[in-house]
Amino acid sequence: GGSTVFRPRGKLETTSHGVGTGVQNCLGASLLKLSPICASRTKTHKRHAAHFTFQPDPVPTQYGPTQKMNLFQSVVSALDNTLASDPTAVIFGEDVAFGGVFRCTVGLRDKYGKDRVFNTPLCEQGIVGFGIGVAVAGATAIAEIQFADYIYPAFDQIVNEAAKYRYRSGNMFDCGRLTIRAPWGCVGHGSLYHSQSPEAFFAHCPGLKIVIPRGPVQAKGLLLSCISDQNPCIFFEPKILYRAAVDQVPVDAYTIPLSQAEVLQEGSDITLIAWGTQVHVMKEVANMAQEKLGVSCEVIDLQTILPWDTETVCKSVAKTGRLLISHEAPVTGGFAAEISSTVQEECFLNLEAPISRVCGYDTPFPHIFEPFYIPDKWKCFEAVKKIINY
Repeated sequence: GGSTVFRPRGKLETTSHGVGTGVQNCLGASLLKLSPICASRTKTHKRHAAHFTFQPDPVPTQYGPTQKMNLFQSVVSALDNTLASDPTAVIFGEDVAFGGVFRCTVGLRDKYGKDRVFNTPLCEQGIVGFGIGVAVAGATAIAEIQFADYIYPAFDQIVNEAAKYRYRSGNMFDCGRLTIRAPWGCVGHGSLYHSQSPEAFFAHCPGLKIVIPRGPVQAKGLLLSCISDQNPCIFFEPKILYRAAVDQVPVDAYTIPLSQAEVLQEGSDITLIAWGTQVHVMKEVANMAQEKLGVSCEVIDLQTILPWDTETVCKSVAKTGRLLISHEAPVTGGFAAEISSTVQEECFLNLEAPISRVCGYDTPFPHIFEPFYIPDKWKCFEAVKKIINY
């Protein structure tokens, strides 16, 4: 691979010569493993321990043989399956040809050719606009936005074009074969422009599907569901999990249904809801609550943000009478507010305490203050205590 350098906008870009210098090596050096210099740099600048512990899923047995994969490898596997089975499928975005900055397309150009896996100019509006055209023409378009933080230049194309294409043509045309992938969420050192969780911006837009996996098994199954779904989908990948999350993942193609939350742990006293990385925080909180308070927590991974699974959530809250929702994005207007509002309407007479949200603060995502900003297990545990004692 090449080296990684910052441009003035703060975005990653790859050059083919030498080793990058300066501040860029701090960003994702441990994730990208670009060079020995990066490795030594991370040793000198000791990072804080991760704010969560990844617990592997039980080995899935229903989809055939499995292989040990981390999250980026499970994404590669899903894309490989798609290119092999669908001759119309194409993958495009910044730096995808050499394997991507997070290695999510590694080896695919060599295997399938430069007409099917190719780089684009550094222009997110163009990437998504091109993807819409490819999908409308009847091919399977898989677009990569290098970081979710840089999806905003494409906002008009996604919200005003992709999401409305079928509706405005009276179902004569659609771009349902478009899937947009983007690395998402906090990473320990991403600061303002490499840590954002923009799912709530798109949740306000009918016509899209938004999906966020918690680990490698879900990443592959849900990504393949997004690719085969006949609506434009945005697939956000928790970048801190690319290497930190390792599961036994089926080698063959399989799908996990969209718009279905998964109950990871059944409980009777309080419902904990999260998605992406935060699911692993909530699993730890559930263990802490059981050990320290004797409180039985039901843990739910929402998985699909839009359209979300109201039935599973409301059924759980009707049983437990209490709800805590947690996400990394800022609290005001975050998707937790939508869940809270719906549950309050549907489960009002079942509630034993006010619904609680533990989220990011209403500030830009900080750099050195990230450990204080994120909704870690201690903040969530305090919220559980408050709800139980209400």
